[in-house]
Amino acid sequence: MAATFRIVFVLALVSGFFPQVLEAAKIGDVTETRVIEQMFRFLSLKDPSVRATVIGTTLLGICCGLLGPFIVVRRLALVGDTLSHAVLPGVAMGFLWNMEKDPLAIFIGASLAGLIGACAVNLIKQTTHLKEDSALGMVLATFFAVGICMMTMIQRLPTGNKSGIDKYLFGQAAAMNQEDLILLSVVTTVVLLLVFLFYKEFLVTSFDAGFARSIGFPVNLIHYLLMLLLAFSVVVSLQAVGVVLVSAMLITPAAAAYLLTDRMHRMLILSVLFGVVAGVGGAFLSFLSNNLPTGPFMVLSATAVFLAAFFFSPRRGLIPRWWRQRSQTQRICRENILKAIYHILEAGEFEEEGVTFSELSIRRNEDLLEVRPQILDLEKADFVTVSKSENRIYFTPDGWQTACSIVRNHRLWELYLTNAVHYAADHVHDDAEKIEHVLEEETVRQLEKQLNYERRDPHGKPIPTFADIEKGLPTARQSRPATGYMSKS
Repeated sequence: MAATFRIVFVLALVSGFFPQVLEAAKIGDVTETRVIEQMFRFLSLKDPSVRATVIGTTLLGICCGLLGPFIVVRRLALVGDTLSHAVLPGVAMGFLWNMEKDPLAIFIGASLAGLIGACAVNLIKQTTHLKEDSALGMVLATFFAVGICMMTMIQRLPTGNKSGIDKYLFGQAAAMNQEDLILLSVVTTVVLLLVFLFYKEFLVTSFDAGFARSIGFPVNLIHYLLMLLLAFSVVVSLQAVGVVLVSAMLITPAAAAYLLTDRMHRMLILSVLFGVVAGVGGAFLSFLSNNLPTGPFMVLSATAVFLAAFFFSPRRGLIPRWWRQRSQTQRICRENILKAIYHILEAGEFEEEGVTFSELSIRRNEDLLEVRPQILDLEKADFVTVSKSENRIYFTPDGWQTACSIVRNHRLWELYLTNAVHYAADHVHDDAEKIEHVLEEETVRQLEKQLNYERRDPHGKPIPTFADIEKGLPTARQSRPATGYMSKS
């Protein structure tokens, strides 16, 4: 949220200096567009500008996607944001070197500025009591302010407005030329090779720097190598995304991949894939109409990928987690009702085969209006059958086994707490109420063995065994077929 406000503030600030920047050019020079025609035109890749943009955004997605996961797991997201702003003075110095937009000169100047910014952060951390976030914030603001001042000076030069230097603020993928693509290809290749060659070193130092140092890894050298690669990737991404948004291409695809896997090599693959999808997707969306900026659409595409992972990731997604919690709550509710039916039958020494609605209502301390929907749910799950004529509830074999299992888990855990942990018998019920729903069969067997197959709990009640569960109700019938449906009255 803070980063969003900061970007909005920067947009408002820069618009005062460079109002023409916000008129972001689109890929191609058309005055009237139709969405369908533009879609086929983009997908055909016939336009040289479209081909250059697709190649550039693909390389950018690979470069940023490879480095992003290491930044995310090291919790250095703000470092990427700082570097992206710190390189702006270097961009201006690269242009002033020979007064033209020379990609190599700008790359060298921006890389030096980024490294100086990273060194400044480390110097502040080592020589003062300030935390890293404070140092990063100061360096980010200072370097960006210097860069804005230098860009303003360039704009006042006779050739400043035609230089294209302003495109480094918000990016313009359509403005990438052959020299930009060559430089981007070289940097992407270097990043790819170094990540492949030093993957083990990057991996160990990212997760446990202390262990890496203990086995002789040059942790500081590896860290600065990663920062150097990060500076390179930031610089070559400026032309497409711009200073303000480049950190999003480093962080967002990697963050989406982080939600989908716990394996670093898979995270790298997914991050690269998401980076390419965001890059090409942003270029495609900006091509559909006039005056749509490519860089912001690339970031929005990456954000859309992240939101998809955030909501639908099988393990960490919001919706699957909500569904699992809902299913677990429903399961626990069913098991508690089945346990209550078992207790009623047990209290009558299993002379009756079923229980009445009123008995269950009293046992659950709920009125009949609350109990009826719960019984309907049990009947739908095939745990009970209901006799309308007798107004009674009967276990099915599955319902009986589930009820016995829950009662067995509860009483075994109570016995374990009193015997092994020496809890008072009147203090074990609440703990057993929670643990009874999560005990697995293997754990239950181990508990029985450890407790010498004791048949009664601390309160003297019998503990159902596996044999009791398998043989069914201790009466003539295990369950009784339903003769009708539950009355809704």
